[in-house]
Amino acid sequence: MTLSKSTLLLIYFSLALSLCSASVFQDSTTAITGDTAAVKIAEDDPILTAMDQSWMNIRKEWLAFSADSVTLNIHGFDFDSIPVYADSTYAKRIAVLNEATPIDLEYNRYVQAYINVYARRRRDITKQVLGLSALYYPLFEEQLDRFDMPLELKHLAVVESGLNPSARSPVGATGLWQFMYTTGKIYNLEVNSFIDERRDPYESTIAACQYMQYLYGLYDDWNLVLAAYNSGPGNVNKAIRRSGGRKTYWEIRPYLPRETRGYVPAFIAVNYIMNHAADHNLYPIEPPIQFPEVDTLQVCRRTTFDQISTFTGVSVKELEVLNPAMKRNIIPKSEKCLTVYLPMEAAGRFLANQEELYNYQPDAPQAVDGYIVEDVIETHVVRSGDVLGKIAERYGVGVSAIREWNNIRGNRIYPGQKLEIHKTIRTKVGQTVAQKTERKKESVEEEKSEKPKKTVDSSNLKIHVVQRGDTLWDIARLYPGVSITDIKSVNSGLDSRRLKPGQKIKIPPSS
Repeated sequence: MTLSKSTLLLIYFSLALSLCSASVFQDSTTAITGDTAAVKIAEDDPILTAMDQSWMNIRKEWLAFSADSVTLNIHGFDFDSIPVYADSTYAKRIAVLNEATPIDLEYNRYVQAYINVYARRRRDITKQVLGLSALYYPLFEEQLDRFDMPLELKHLAVVESGLNPSARSPVGATGLWQFMYTTGKIYNLEVNSFIDERRDPYESTIAACQYMQYLYGLYDDWNLVLAAYNSGPGNVNKAIRRSGGRKTYWEIRPYLPRETRGYVPAFIAVNYIMNHAADHNLYPIEPPIQFPEVDTLQVCRRTTFDQISTFTGVSVKELEVLNPAMKRNIIPKSEKCLTVYLPMEAAGRFLANQEELYNYQPDAPQAVDGYIVEDVIETHVVRSGDVLGKIAERYGVGVSAIREWNNIRGNRIYPGQKLEIHKTIRTKVGQTVAQKTERKKESVEEEKSEKPKKTVDSSNLKIHVVQRGDTLWDIARLYPGVSITDIKSVNSGLDSRRLKPGQKIKIPPSS
């Protein structure tokens, strides 16, 4: 007798239920211990885990991603071979791609130059992008389809960011789709001290679709949409005027900003490479995770990556990769709730331990030499006559730090504006709440009361090597009992606005 797939599946789950019923609904736990009391971690329901795994496998079969270079090497190229083709071959291949999209894909010497970049000069980057496409392209396609836009626009994120959600340009454009602060705000991307939704793959993709849809309504031409996405509608409109009213990209190209002149050729080249990677002996590097393996949860309560890691087994580094929008590894309390991305199997463990996870405090304030050290954020309401320099002096912080914490460019502030001030507070162990509150209200004059400067034995100094994206605030948090002011005191001439990866900074012992 041959059983149908549905019958076999039913038998499987029935057997699994009978085997697991004695333990599934009991407190199946794993205990962890540390400096705090033992914590019990409940296991996820194995039946639901199996169902999740089944659905994930189906989605992975649909994606059909492979990083096996042996299988993908359909031409039998040598490992280090870099194929080159005649112009006529490139032209024919791009002509085929052009027939399948409403975007005008043209082959010319400008496009050829960018094909050389991706296929020859930056092969390692192209391989990384091919791998990351398994994580991001299905998401892009889903939203482009929702907005009834050409799916080929997914390649734009490669030109913009190389599929790096944490990418930031010298002028401040951020995320997969490289939104500037103002444009992101127009399309409802929240940016504050804890989150930057320009770096959220889902939210930023929706915003990018909305922006491109708006631009298409202006120009009715996808290449002009791409040009306007890069340089802004104002520059495209000026180029149209200077060209005598012409309205195709190639006609106005000479009048566009220099960067934008290469933008559409780069987009066409990426479109070509992503479809003909194997023809150039290019194969994907395995991504850290694929799209079907990612699940989402809505979190409304303040939660840290350390809490999630403890109860799900997902490393903090993995959480950072999946949740680049969380700037400080913290999901802040939010009325609208925030989306957290997790490996599918971890989402079940999160839900099975939800209350315990929220109440667990691995990062409680630490006692250092008789003091509790806490990082706090105070709010300063700007008054008439306030200037950034005066405010910075009052709180004992740098002007550049205030700008960074509040996304301010320049020095303009206005009465009533609320500014976040980040500080490290040291409170004596056992101090009452009232005493602690009074301590926070002490004036800067008291904090700066005259006292002899202490000398620091150079043998007690630690060295911190600056990582990409580090600020003095972030660095100070890594060393309990050390404030930004302490760090500046032992690093003469340190410019907090110009920290560079690899730069070495001296860290004094805790106060």
